[in-house]
Amino acid sequence: MEEKINSEENAKLPEENTGSSAEDSANKPTTPGKKPAEGGEKPKPKPKPVAKDPRDKLYKPEKSLIISTSPHFHTGDSVPKIMWTVVAALLPATVMAVYYFGMPAVIMIGACVAAALVTEIIMNKMKGEPLTINDGSAAITGLLLALTLPPSLPLSAGIIGSVFSIAVGKHIFGGLGYNIFNPALLGRAFLQASFPVVMTTWTYPGTEKYANIDAVTAATPLAQFKFEKILTGYSDLLTGNVGGSLGETSALAVLIGGVILLVMKYADWRIPVSYLGSVFLIGGIFWYFAPDQYPDPIFHMLSGGLMLGALFMATDMVTSPITPTGAWIFGVGAGIVLVIIRLFGGVPEGVMYSILFMNAFTPLINRYTRPKYFGEVHA
Repeated sequence: MEEKINSEENAKLPEENTGSSAEDSANKPTTPGKKPAEGGEKPKPKPKPVAKDPRDKLYKPEKSLIISTSPHFHTGDSVPKIMWTVVAALLPATVMAVYYFGMPAVIMIGACVAAALVTEIIMNKMKGEPLTINDGSAAITGLLLALTLPPSLPLSAGIIGSVFSIAVGKHIFGGLGYNIFNPALLGRAFLQASFPVVMTTWTYPGTEKYANIDAVTAATPLAQFKFEKILTGYSDLLTGNVGGSLGETSALAVLIGGVILLVMKYADWRIPVSYLGSVFLIGGIFWYFAPDQYPDPIFHMLSGGLMLGALFMATDMVTSPITPTGAWIFGVGAGIVLVIIRLFGGVPEGVMYSILFMNAFTPLINRYTRPKYFGEVHA
């Protein structure tokens, strides 16, 4: 009997457990936001989870990285620093110009620089771009142009040349870094074509050597030798006590500033070395065979605007080649053109034309002297 009663109680246990489970589930609170299915309605299927982007697992630096092609230079130099350093390097030549030609030199230099800065501002406004006068490129253009002008040039002509240098020589090509030709030399070429008489009218320095000379105009050392076979002394060419442009007279003052640029590596030494070296070598060959007809190579080096052009204009970072081989080609080519113009041309000086001529070939020189990329194979 006891075994029968125990078996009946054990049979009732599942029913009690089932009832309690149903009762608990009925009393169990539903999840907020979810309604229990009524009338046998099926619950809506859950949306499929969005696939995660595998790139989210990658490392994300705090600062964004800029990826670009080589070369990668890590230096504290900048465009304003380089430009204002060039202006400082031109101070010796500027001081000598003021010393020899006085207040006319001060007025001409100030007017050219001011006109260049004002033109820069106007062009920035017309193009809708931020002002760029602080980078020093406009100031150096006006200063270089002034140093290539005669002391007796009318002030209006110098201002016109500065406006042309900035507006046409620089901004018409897109601004700094896009100009093909040296802006200062392009402005001087414009003045040479527009005002040929006043651009070839020179005055003597205001020193004791020329105190008793009543002549209003003077000839440059190059013109004196070309047309009169008169050779100027080396000491006068070094110090600048001769007739000529404001900054072309003292070869020593220009050389001091040029050495500063070479030491600071703001100018590629290959260009002035190849330029001056080719003039010295080719000019020396002609002098060796006909010393009565052609000047000696040292005279070539110290006279005219060769030093100023070789150290400050031919080395312009924008208009000169960027490859080492291209720099040699550029300098030698400019030297050959200069000697041809000086010895066989109708004008005594040709620095301006030689540099502008080679500026036109700079893109071509860069293309054919480009070094091979790593792993590059020609087809």
